Amino acid sequence: MNPQIKTNAIPIADTKDMSREDWLELRRNGIGGSDIAGILGLNKYKSPMGVYLDKVGESPHEDETSEAAYWGNMLEDVVAQEFGTRTGLAVGNDTRMLSHPDHPYLIANLDRIVIGKPEIIECKTSSAYRAKEWEGEHVPMEYLIQVMHYLAVTGYERAHIAVLIGGQRFIHKTVERDEELIELMIDAASNFWNNHVLPKVPPPFDGSNASVTLIGAMFPQAENESETELPDEAETLIEQYHEASERMDAAKTDKLDAENKLKALIGNAEIGLGRNHIVEWKNVKGRETVDARQLLIDHPDIVEKYRKVGNPTRRFSIKEVK
Repeated sequence: MNPQIKTNAIPIADTKDMSREDWLELRRNGIGGSDIAGILGLNKYKSPMGVYLDKVGESPHEDETSEAAYWGNMLEDVVAQEFGTRTGLAVGNDTRMLSHPDHPYLIANLDRIVIGKPEIIECKTSSAYRAKEWEGEHVPMEYLIQVMHYLAVTGYERAHIAVLIGGQRFIHKTVERDEELIELMIDAASNFWNNHVLPKVPPPFDGSNASVTLIGAMFPQAENESETELPDEAETLIEQYHEASERMDAAKTDKLDAENKLKALIGNAEIGLGRNHIVEWKNVKGRETVDARQLLIDHPDIVEKYRKVGNPTRRFSIKEVK
């Protein structure tokens, strides 16, 4: 690591010339910075179950780098150089995978380090759609958790997050070490590793979009006319499902009630000016569509030529046994 700064982290391997396949296999031996937010339910793209399946080598997702991840890797050097230019700090590189001295299942791959200081640098690229998440002193929770994980592993005191937003706006934030948060993270990671990964006991699915995506990938199609007996806990989950549906219906009715009353107050105007809010009810151009039914009658050959069948999906429903 930084030769001028003492650290208790244990080097596992140098990843500089390691293939991606070997690197992925190596990181299955521990919990990395991008895993911890998923374990805590703070990553919209990775659920606890998703992390578990990855660690035990049973993830249904193929190892494909997304377009966003690809450009994030490609622009890492650019972001790091800009950070050094703007801050005047000397930026160094460490290609080793490190582990926590007391909790070896906590591992870290650092983007960059600050030479001569107990500080790390995390380089990010972010969509312009997420710009608001970086306003003021705010740092998206999954990134805060990630760098705090790296501080836990290295024993360092400070992390810098350098971000290129929308390819044209650069910002950087500084995160100080938080011992209380680190202890909570270590406890959660220890529980996950020792009570789920090592004994291969899957954690429960949760209500995150990441779990929705994962379940769809794990069970894309049903066996026709197949049945299975559900355990007694299914009745509790069904009750939970119905109660949540009723709350959603009530909330939808309340929302529409307020919306209709506001529309009545606005009347023929486009904009309503309140004491603390602006309410808009603007004209929107009508949607242009093709009359598919008539097209099928008049030109069935054209419809057949351009017919496109999507991938099969599964429809979820609950019916009471009579």
